[in-house]
Amino acid sequence: MNKVLLEKDGRVGRITLNRPEVMNAIDDELPAELERAVEQANSDPGVHVIVLSGAGKAFCAGYDLAYYAQATAGSGHEATQQMPWDPMKDYAFMMRNTQHFMSLWRSHKPVIAKVHGYAVAGGSDIALCCDMIMMADNAQIGYMPTRVWGCPTTAMWVYRLGPEKAKRMLFTGDRIDGREAQDLGLILKSVPEDELDEAVDTLADRISGVPVNQLMMQKLVVNQAIEAMGLHQTQMFATLFDGVTRHSPEGLNFKARAEEFGWKQAARERDLGTFDWTENRPINPGK
Repeated sequence: MNKVLLEKDGRVGRITLNRPEVMNAIDDELPAELERAVEQANSDPGVHVIVLSGAGKAFCAGYDLAYYAQATAGSGHEATQQMPWDPMKDYAFMMRNTQHFMSLWRSHKPVIAKVHGYAVAGGSDIALCCDMIMMADNAQIGYMPTRVWGCPTTAMWVYRLGPEKAKRMLFTGDRIDGREAQDLGLILKSVPEDELDEAVDTLADRISGVPVNQLMMQKLVVNQAIEAMGLHQTQMFATLFDGVTRHSPEGLNFKARAEEFGWKQAARERDLGTFDWTENRPINPGK
């Protein structure tokens, strides 16, 4: 089964992340399939705008932690190497995924992310690479692994929010709903869940009436302004630091906890702040 689908709907190219059984979580194949779908939509002169969405209950729940965090040595998809680790091996893998996600940013055709359910962790990386994001009011976006075991490699938070609001999100690892994301200026618009399809289609239809060359020129101009701020260098640091977070003492403790108790418990303790990853023990509420 294809993990990313592409269909043409008039002048709209509809790309769908297609791992609904795991909320479209990212594995080794999905990023490359996403880039191929973007390239295919870009090569079709009849496509003027792309809508990216997720099948099932969510847009994308991030990296598949059952696939990565619980992976054991020799499984072939370890996100944590045996020590001593090779930072450049890790960087090569993660930067490859970052560049796959950035195909959305590089796309000559505008891309609208339609977010329902969750766009969290690596799923937020994918959404934030799009030109515009529309969310359901009750959808959630955030990068919880900044609490331990992750750094958003696309580094788009600061470019969309500015430094202070980006720090608020990255220092806490909080998830926020569509309404708050709109209030912060992270996304274009939040609407009730039952109005999301219509709202996205209305915007896509409006954009689709513009010639492709005009859309391409406007996107290149706006993107150049962001890239001139040092986007490439920021992503290089972020991708390196992502590897460091997973191979730090705290990151190794998180990995060991996920292996022993399952990633759901480890992630719950991370998100709630009920575990001291430095001391490798539960936090005593009375201390």
